[in-house]
Amino acid sequence: MDQTLLDRLAIRDLVENWAVWRDAGNWERFATVWHEEGWMSATWFQGPARDFIRVSQEGFAKGVRILHFLGGTSIDLAGARAIAQTKMTISQRASVHDVLCDVVCTGRFYDFLEKRQGAWGIVRRQPIYEKDRIDPVDPAAMLRLDQKALAVLPEGYRHLAYMQELIGYKVKRDMPGLTGAEVEKLYGEGRDWLAGKMVD
Repeated sequence: MDQTLLDRLAIRDLVENWAVWRDAGNWERFATVWHEEGWMSATWFQGPARDFIRVSQEGFAKGVRILHFLGGTSIDLAGARAIAQTKMTISQRASVHDVLCDVVCTGRFYDFLEKRQGAWGIVRRQPIYEKDRIDPVDPAAMLRLDQKALAVLPEGYRHLAYMQELIGYKVKRDMPGLTGAEVEKLYGEGRDWLAGKMVD
């Protein structure tokens, strides 16, 4: 089989394993999708992958459920480096003003990957947050959000951030969205990565 196709299949497999193993709480296998210096950025966490695994495990044990569903993947290959963009949804369930709610956020995982000693791994994962919504689990429940608090949160993950801040997370306010300076900067860093440059 053509090596390019094998690389694409391996990257897609890696991306899918990330979501399945993390959401299932399979932490040992989840650790294998990252390179040693892997870096994770999310609304509620930015730091080394090893720390992300630890805090995810701690949250999972406390009942925090942040689940992922994947769609199509687009992969740009340049030798031993790649950028993969994967359509995804993030869903989280928690109580919002005493009403049990689901938040669903649609976006993309934007992954910086490298092949080392024959194995692909994630060097950096940066989600792009495109749009979200919040719904009571019980459709008859009345949910009233603080509109002023909601309005100052980023459009692409406004409701997700609202829920996460209520339950105690510190949410980063300048994550990439569908358009804007943050996502254009990310695309530039992706081009630099594929060109062989070091990327922070």
